[in-house]
Amino acid sequence: MKFHYSPGSCALAVHIALEEAGAQYEAHRVHFDRQEQLSPEYLKINPLGRVPVLETPRGVLTEVIAILGYIAAAYPQAALAPADTFDMARMMSFNAFLSSSVHVAYAHSTRGARWSDDAGCQASMAAKAPANYADLFKMIETRKLAAPWAMGEQYTVADPYLYVMTRWLARMDIDVGRFPGIAAHHRRMNERPAVQRALQAQGLSA
Repeated sequence: MKFHYSPGSCALAVHIALEEAGAQYEAHRVHFDRQEQLSPEYLKINPLGRVPVLETPRGVLTEVIAILGYIAAAYPQAALAPADTFDMARMMSFNAFLSSSVHVAYAHSTRGARWSDDAGCQASMAAKAPANYADLFKMIETRKLAAPWAMGEQYTVADPYLYVMTRWLARMDIDVGRFPGIAAHHRRMNERPAVQRALQAQGLSA
């Protein structure tokens, strides 16, 4: 398989999951600083010009939660998803919440042009984004997060996605210490060898 990523992006969640699964893959960095994601070659792979992308023997997969679900299903020996049907749905719900609400709230701070061409509107979205992001993390802390992992005792592909969203708190100038449970989860994630390998491969620090 070939995995396309940009360092520190949401693709880090997929990178961690691939390492956790013990998958055989080739990692390919997409240089956003050189606009490689908009090159004709890359747009043939992902017309949206985004990461992550996972090229598999059966075709191309895009979108974080879809790729995470694929990895969990393709490597059952890694036990990255609950076996129980209801618990599986809960995990999918958690990742969908991260994708549709938390991830989007972050994008409002840096990608306002996706929603408006008006500079004032973009600035307003960016100004409001940190408060929205913090509110969503308060909901995770009080209503969604189990322990020691996102779903409870079992580590799943929800954990690396939450880990990446938690890393982005610093970008929003939000102290993770405001959320003790999430801060503890973040520390546990940093201790995992798969996380350390993915960070090292992307040239990132814990």
